[in-house]
Amino acid sequence: MTEREQSGGKLVSGATDSRDSATVVVPPTPEGVAAAVTHAAAAHETTGPARSLRAHRRRPPAVRVGDALSVPESVVAATPDTGIELRMPASLRSVFVGAPLAFYLGADVTVAEDADPVLRAPDAGVDRRLGPLTSDAPALLARTFWLDCLVREATTGPGVAETGTLDALDLDPERLADASPAARLATYLDAPLGRVLDRLPEWHLAMHVAPSVEHVSTLPYLLDRLAFVFPPETASLDRQELVSRSLDDFYRGAPGPVASVEMLDPVDRPGRTQGWLADGTPVDAFKTHPAAYRNHDRYGVAGDRERMSVAVVLNDRDMAGEHDAVADIYDTHAGDLPIDVSFHERLTRRELADVLADHHEFVHYIGHCEVDGLRCADGHLAAADLSETNVETFFLNACGSYHEGMALVEAGSVAGAVTLRKVLDEQAAKVGTAFARLLLAGFPIVAALRLARRRIRMGKDYAVVGDGTQTLAANGDSDPRVAHVEPLDGAGEGDDRYRVAWEHQSLASHGDGFVAPAPGDVSRRLCGNRTVFTADAAELAAVLADVDAPVVLDGRFHWADEAAAVVRPDRRP
Repeated sequence: MTEREQSGGKLVSGATDSRDSATVVVPPTPEGVAAAVTHAAAAHETTGPARSLRAHRRRPPAVRVGDALSVPESVVAATPDTGIELRMPASLRSVFVGAPLAFYLGADVTVAEDADPVLRAPDAGVDRRLGPLTSDAPALLARTFWLDCLVREATTGPGVAETGTLDALDLDPERLADASPAARLATYLDAPLGRVLDRLPEWHLAMHVAPSVEHVSTLPYLLDRLAFVFPPETASLDRQELVSRSLDDFYRGAPGPVASVEMLDPVDRPGRTQGWLADGTPVDAFKTHPAAYRNHDRYGVAGDRERMSVAVVLNDRDMAGEHDAVADIYDTHAGDLPIDVSFHERLTRRELADVLADHHEFVHYIGHCEVDGLRCADGHLAAADLSETNVETFFLNACGSYHEGMALVEAGSVAGAVTLRKVLDEQAAKVGTAFARLLLAGFPIVAALRLARRRIRMGKDYAVVGDGTQTLAANGDSDPRVAHVEPLDGAGEGDDRYRVAWEHQSLASHGDGFVAPAPGDVSRRLCGNRTVFTADAAELAAVLADVDAPVVLDGRFHWADEAAAVVRPDRRP
């Protein structure tokens, strides 16, 4: 920790590891949950701009609903006194929506019946009435967070390209770095941010959360990820997006009926990644459950693992192509990653149950799924019948595996990829192999599936259940990036120039910076912003030849070596 963080940044007193095991007990009321949000700020190791890095924030204390408020002394001591207050209407909905803003600011949260939401810092002259919480709370969080990032990078960090934004806003990073949290907030609120919003990244994660007592204990996990929180609202579903096909002969189907899923369309919210913690099955958002977050505590942090266990299950020899391709991927990466891979075929119900009971970081199931469960050599295994699973993440690449995946999460898993209905056999293999490789490259499970779905036309048949932010990679050096490449607009005949945009995909790196592979000297940028440049075919092929990353070339998914061969046909992957 720098001297600046110890002075202007103010290390939080009483910040000890005892917070990690401390539990705040709250009554099931808006007042009780507001108290939990106030003390969530005990997770901050500093109240300076460095709090914008996840490395300087621990997970907030656990929360349990009980009869009366009880806050451990260690948590009270670690809760910073920032001089900032957030007053909101006395409803769980308001407290949930305002929680991320209050947590990041270290605000003292209070509620009152029919109160207008107000953000105050009396000593700094802040008395700001908020409009609708669902718009103003996320906007104020983003404003404070991104300006903290820029001040941090301008004063103590290696720097990012966006720090010039501070000059455009006439903000002095040195003065702000030494200011109190309340004074810094006052300056941020006065800054004309609208003129530079296009220079700042889109928020990384938006969670649609039913504001219920059941979800109070999940709040610390959502705050740890610094997600926006919105109430769950749906729009009319565009059925054209989910158009059915009648190519039954090619489906990864089965003689028995496949479980159906009725889908809903969440209202658009700001965020590159969307999560749904409410009733119903969303389109284009991962469907999670409180158990997914509790299950996190059963497994180690990805970057701290010494080895990783992967099990591949092939329960239908007609799908051996995907099995063989996945095996090649693991063999290729075995020299770079500490992974142990086991292969299983034609398992019985008991044998498959044993695989799911053993500890594995990832299980890749290739086979059939029907209403009665995952098809085995002697019948079907229903995941709901399992008392416990020790599989951290999974891919059930079989028709209609959504309900089985949700049951695995409730039984002990953190997250997995599933299908919402019947899927084409050949296309399922393309998704499965791409997904496995992306996971090993360090992509969060939701980003891995989002990219893998580009391999096929019917990508919306696939979804993520559980905590989609989960990362599988067994080392801390993974740098998940994707390049979006398109022929340059207006290029004439014989013009082989391309527009290249590199994008960082790690959700855990929110607020940090990254450097993209590109010709020449490329500036470090905030994660979430794209590094854009123009290159001719030869330059682009040379860049792609040196990286192992996915490339979306003219709308289609490739690996970097494949894309290099497309832009320069004389090259071969």
